[in-house]
Amino acid sequence: MKIEKFLAKLGEKINLSKLSTDNTLIYKDKSDANKLLEKNIEKMTELQYRLYASDKYSLLLIFQAMDAAGKDSTIKHVMSGLNPQGTQVFSFKKPSEEELDHGYLWRISKALPERGRIGIFNRSHYEEVLVVRVQNLIKYQRLPDEVMTNDIWQKRYEQINNFEKYLYENGTIILKFFLHVSKEEQKKRFLERIEDKSKNWKFAEADLKEREYWNDYQKCYQEAISATSKDYAPWYVIPADKKWFTRLLVSEIIVKKLESLNLKYPELGKEQLDSLENCKQQLLSEK
Repeated sequence: MKIEKFLAKLGEKINLSKLSTDNTLIYKDKSDANKLLEKNIEKMTELQYRLYASDKYSLLLIFQAMDAAGKDSTIKHVMSGLNPQGTQVFSFKKPSEEELDHGYLWRISKALPERGRIGIFNRSHYEEVLVVRVQNLIKYQRLPDEVMTNDIWQKRYEQINNFEKYLYENGTIILKFFLHVSKEEQKKRFLERIEDKSKNWKFAEADLKEREYWNDYQKCYQEAISATSKDYAPWYVIPADKKWFTRLLVSEIIVKKLESLNLKYPELGKEQLDSLENCKQQLLSEK
């Protein structure tokens, strides 16, 4: 699969209106895609063990999207084969009073995966240049007056880039996914949530209020992705109108990245191997 097609290239300004939300490449239905997804899940399971055993890298997966784009279901399906002990998922909501008394990256830093683990952010520090910007929430962040300048968002892009480069240079592999859903598909999924009683809990009146800012969000996503897609922390714009393809594409990107790390199980020295052999002989000699 040509995953490069969905990569936000370094230094390139993207226009989301020109990027397909329903592209499925050569795949026409979910039957073939689901078979490939299952194979990728199996590969990911083995690669996760190697990641843990090597204790050299951590993997951070960041998911951002408009409401109803399928972040939760993508995380659920793609990560279904992972060992929960080596995986952690964080969903960042409205910051607490304690969090507001720190810089905006403080709560992110506390949630980072340690070496050998996979961390998943369902929304992330990018909310600080998205909803905070669209809804003008920055005025509640208690920042000094001299910081509140017209270029504050460009400064935040720079801060985020520096933060992610620091993580990369200390062993954290970062993959960022924007699930690109159409406004029409969002409407369809909202109506499903309203009409299906088992999904009522997923819908809130506030979702409609956010929908009114669709164009503003698209503009902010474009700018943020263009400014922060780097070799060490790339963004992928994932078509999200067909959930089965979204899941396959995300799994493919993760598997290819993990495979590129050439992860290996630790090799034991002669003394350790001799010790293992002794232990084996003791066990075999038991009566």
